[in-house]
Amino acid sequence: MEMAETLIKIRNLIIRVLYKGLVRPILFRIDPEKIHDIFIKTGKVLGDFSVFKALTALFFQYKNPKLEQEILGMKFENPIGLGAGFDKNADMTKITRSVGFGHIEVGSITGESCKGNEKPRLWRLKKSKGLVVWYGLKNDGCKKISKKLEKEKFNLPIGISIAKTNSECTVGKEEGIKDYLKTYRAFKDVGDYITINISCPNAYGGQPFTNAKDLDQLLMRINEIRNKKPLFIKLPPDLSHKDLDEVLDIIKYHRVDGIICTNLTKDRKNKEISDKVLDEGIPELGGISGKPIKDLSTRVIKHIYKKTNGKYIIIGCGGVFSAEDAYEKIKAGASLIQLITGMIYEGPQLIGEINQKLIHLLKKDGFKRISQAVGIDAHK
Repeated sequence: MEMAETLIKIRNLIIRVLYKGLVRPILFRIDPEKIHDIFIKTGKVLGDFSVFKALTALFFQYKNPKLEQEILGMKFENPIGLGAGFDKNADMTKITRSVGFGHIEVGSITGESCKGNEKPRLWRLKKSKGLVVWYGLKNDGCKKISKKLEKEKFNLPIGISIAKTNSECTVGKEEGIKDYLKTYRAFKDVGDYITINISCPNAYGGQPFTNAKDLDQLLMRINEIRNKKPLFIKLPPDLSHKDLDEVLDIIKYHRVDGIICTNLTKDRKNKEISDKVLDEGIPELGGISGKPIKDLSTRVIKHIYKKTNGKYIIIGCGGVFSAEDAYEKIKAGASLIQLITGMIYEGPQLIGEINQKLIHLLKKDGFKRISQAVGIDAHK
């Protein structure tokens, strides 16, 4: 057992050195959206062949029963998932488990197909280890994506992130609600859980449903057609505690099972952002991911867990670049973790690294399973 753990650690170290020393410098010279599209196409091809999936697992996967959890009827091999925003059209569901993830959230998916905002719409903040994202909910629309997935058998939990179409036609509250409902209906029999993304910073009309009153109406309409699938709400990191408490006061009256903390930040005055590139033509509507939102998302996790006494399943998302980052969010109250930007900066071996190191951190704190660490710091 110790030999196997050592070999996996060496494997991860070799891949890390190669990625950060050789691969990343090349990738970072190319437009980030082009690189993203290449990885999506590559992942799709790898997932279509069993031999490629097995080889991918050999290079990246890590398993340990101490990381397993059963949450809301879903079985997770480990707590680390691929966040929504990377696999917009659900092209990588067949390869994700082999890379080492315990779940994947696809989308965000909207009622109508959307080409997204004009290019360029993705920038790297190299000094700050973040991204500025202005995609504008680019996706093929709920009808096409649900039809593609309806006959698939998934080998890990699949979350469906839904948002309102990025269009002037959905700016009105009633039109926006109808758009959410259309997508929700399309995925009635597809995927394991649904996330209502009310916090995309890159669409027409802003974030109207982060307002407690409007969110109440949206959830009321969703619950009229609600199925048995777990329902999550994805929140922004920029809400004040007062606004956050108002949202929590609303969702307690609806059938909401969990909360994702958090989406991208719109705050350009964030002290963690050191790149001058922010003053060089990047649209103000762009949301920022990565290290700049690490502490923001953790504070939201801890506040919600403490305020609700752990009532909701929390998925922590934002600034996870190491096992320590993930563990901090878990101890704050997150049962599951999602990442994207950390993998881009640290390499695809990061998922296996985090999962292996989590075992060490659990042992250090005297825990036998990952679930025992959830929320232990929330009341400090």
